[in-house]
Amino acid sequence: MLLAGLLALALVVTQAQAQTPSASAPAGGATPAATLPASAAPSQAAAASTWLRMPRLQGRITAAELGLVINTADPYSVAVGEYYARRRGILEAHVLRLQLPVRASLTLDEFEALQAQIKSKLAPEVQGLALAWTQPFAVVCNSITGALALGYQAELCSNGCAPSKPSPYFSYQGAKPFGDLGLRPSMLLAARTVESAQALIERGIAADQSLPGFLPANAYFVNTADAARNVRSTLFPPASSLRGLGVEVHTPVHKELPPLRRTLIYQTGLAVVPGLEQVDWLPGALADHLTSFGGQLERRPDSGQMSALDWLEAGATASYGSVSEPCNHRQKFPHPQVLLLSYVQGLSALEAYWHSVLWPGQGVFIGEPLAAPFAPKF
Repeated sequence: MLLAGLLALALVVTQAQAQTPSASAPAGGATPAATLPASAAPSQAAAASTWLRMPRLQGRITAAELGLVINTADPYSVAVGEYYARRRGILEAHVLRLQLPVRASLTLDEFEALQAQIKSKLAPEVQGLALAWTQPFAVVCNSITGALALGYQAELCSNGCAPSKPSPYFSYQGAKPFGDLGLRPSMLLAARTVESAQALIERGIAADQSLPGFLPANAYFVNTADAARNVRSTLFPPASSLRGLGVEVHTPVHKELPPLRRTLIYQTGLAVVPGLEQVDWLPGALADHLTSFGGQLERRPDSGQMSALDWLEAGATASYGSVSEPCNHRQKFPHPQVLLLSYVQGLSALEAYWHSVLWPGQGVFIGEPLAAPFAPKF
């Protein structure tokens, strides 16, 4: 009954949060905690005391409406893309094969050529995109997923800590974003090996219509003592049970984490998240950490900041991270409640993650886009 009431009402996000952030520190932690806004102070009690009110979202993007882009210059992309097309039944007319440099970032000219091919060769019924590669994940200082949807934002390269272009998808309620908004949310089918990518795809397929189950799924929103990265704690939902959906919401402190069983969502704020190999992941699990460079997918844990790719390698099905210093604006990272409340309405991982980020220009979405554990069973 709680969730039914929430979904019947309008999403409430304060204008101050949505448009005019406080001065923020680098999520890399270079600025002393004393310079952070008061709201950034870590506290177990900082979790939200009430749920957001959220609209009912209509429908979801399916395989019939998903475009797939394959880089024929990248053996990984060819192997993973063709596997994905076969396993998800992507229409051949919706598969675009082209050539791109295989490196972390595209130049602006290279990106514009990619964007032009997508616009000219994919039909209007294609509403979202799966990009079958791990690199490139950036366009200069923008994320490739943000640039494809919202256009390249040159100003972010001179001041990455500034507010960026808001995504109209954040408050969109339909399932035809290209038809209605002129943008296609996208996600990288990213992994470190072809075999890992195939396992990721299989987790996404296994997730479909798998929840609610006999045992509850768990959503963990974890508070940490990392002041610069714990700023989302003020947006965490209250610890509670979503009966009827079979989801238990937990807001533990990192140092007192219980065993993470049947994990559907795991969000935290740390540069490196230890113990991922011990997490019991459900198919379709969403997981991310707020740090400066999680979207630089080639980063190793010993570099000082964990790559978002480590979540997928551990067993999550989708994640998110920033490709350039965004500072710790909450609007540049997935909103915990919006992510959860979008996903449990039956949306795909692609849609739930895109709904949750107001300023996605520097953030790259990675994972299996069509995973939909709560999709209705017909």
